[in-house]
Amino acid sequence: MERVNPELVPQKTLYTGAKMPAIGLGTFGSDNYPGEVIAEAVAGAIRAGYRLIDCAAVYGNEHLIGPKIEEAIKEGIVKREELFVISKVWNDMHGDGDVLIAVAKTLKDLRLDYLDLYLIHWPFPNSHPPGASGDSRDPNAVPYIHENYMRTWRQMERLVDMGLVRHIGTSNMTVSKLEQVLRDARIKPAANEMELHPHFQQPELFKLCIDNDIVPIGFCPIGSPNRPERDRTPEDTSPIEDPVIVEIAERRGVHPAIICIKWAVQRGQVPIPFSVKPKNYISNLKAVTEDPLTDEEMAAINSIDRNCRLIKGQVFLWEGAESWEDLWK
Repeated sequence: MERVNPELVPQKTLYTGAKMPAIGLGTFGSDNYPGEVIAEAVAGAIRAGYRLIDCAAVYGNEHLIGPKIEEAIKEGIVKREELFVISKVWNDMHGDGDVLIAVAKTLKDLRLDYLDLYLIHWPFPNSHPPGASGDSRDPNAVPYIHENYMRTWRQMERLVDMGLVRHIGTSNMTVSKLEQVLRDARIKPAANEMELHPHFQQPELFKLCIDNDIVPIGFCPIGSPNRPERDRTPEDTSPIEDPVIVEIAERRGVHPAIICIKWAVQRGQVPIPFSVKPKNYISNLKAVTEDPLTDEEMAAINSIDRNCRLIKGQVFLWEGAESWEDLWK
């Protein structure tokens, strides 16, 4: 297997001074691939030079990924301190005392003593069963209630105090929600995971993160062509089919996805593309170590934002909500 020297991969510095790789491997593929296949991709990616792995309890595969991480450490492929492992507390574990239970299970499943970053997956306690359709609704769903979110956040802060996680962060937030958390947090978010790609650049939220020394982690960095069916609408656009991206890719002799990855890292976010194919995940990693985009190419891509959100989250809607856009206010 081809390998990329991890020392060539750019790094981001968190506000604590800790370093995290500027690209990682996503592990949300449970709608399309068995957990064993995803776990094998994690093993291959670590061998290939990846040092950031983005996990989540709700993906249902942490118990399969853990043995692969443990094996890589035991074989001397990587040291634990060289890895940056992320996980997320799911929506049904926001209650008092639940966050500690959730992280304990994740640590057991991943076979780790600590997480480098632990995120609140969604800012609502609204849940859904695995593989739910777009029409699925949680009868107990509620809108964002800041006081409730902060009760969950206080539990996250205690995990840092206990040494179970090194950093905590947010995910799927909006400007107004994140501003409230920044105002009231004792330990501020180190990162915010959000949808980011050339057709959905989220400039206001992105700037809020950068201005507050919060690392933006971008999911769907190439537009998530294999996202669940429930998240597809006729209005969706694809950044890897955008004429600007395609023209740059053809000129450079690479796949348009590579251009999206380069743009993400050079812009200042940490993309976490998902792939189980070694050829693809190695290409993604190599993309950030060579042939950077020019200022002109970056400017051209910056100009094609279409405000096209692909992961709409409608399964989290509450009674009385008019559309998925209510989630993002």
